[in-house]
Amino acid sequence: MPKPYFISTSILSADFTQLGAQISEAEANGADWIHVDVMDGHFVPNLTMGPFIVAACRQATNLPLDVHLMVEEPEKLVEAFAGAGASGLTIHPEASPNLHRTLQTIRSLGCKPGVAVNPGTPAEVVKPVLHMVDLVLVMTVNPGYSGQTFLPEALPKVRQIRDWLDEINPEALVEVDGGINAETLPLVRDAGAQAFVAATAVFKHPDGIAAGLKALKSQLK
Repeated sequence: MPKPYFISTSILSADFTQLGAQISEAEANGADWIHVDVMDGHFVPNLTMGPFIVAACRQATNLPLDVHLMVEEPEKLVEAFAGAGASGLTIHPEASPNLHRTLQTIRSLGCKPGVAVNPGTPAEVVKPVLHMVDLVLVMTVNPGYSGQTFLPEALPKVRQIRDWLDEINPEALVEVDGGINAETLPLVRDAGAQAFVAATAVFKHPDGIAAGLKALKSQLK
């Protein structure tokens, strides 16, 4: 049976003066999840959104809120983000010395636990926790800013992690984030990804949000 596909629209590229309306437009045009990129200015070189943004998103939509914590010591923040309405919380092994415990905490809070791996981090780093997660996020750019160029060297990592999950935890999804557009999506799809984070390709598409989502979804048929 073919695995389902999900488009996770990242509000990192949204117009925050119109955030609720843009989320609603994305939902109306087929977005499956809303992706929230949380950055602390330490683990990654940017400072973005806290739990209050997640709470605002929850008021704007009933779609799953796919929250990516690019922060040091995520264990100190997962309860606040879960309470704000996150559906899933994805953390980095590079930032979490107590990775197993934090993933267990995320699930105990009623959220889907995920683990992310940066371009320079070997896939083997996340293998010990693959049985514990609902999602593995493979970064296809170095995290920090939207609009970066896709790194094709991440493709073998997507394939490797999908192969491991098929053996260990076949229900878990592989998600990709970074430079995803109508041209790069087929590459990661064919490598085994099922969830695709898109920021610029949706919220900054020259013909608007609906056209951006249509272009991405056309690659999933």
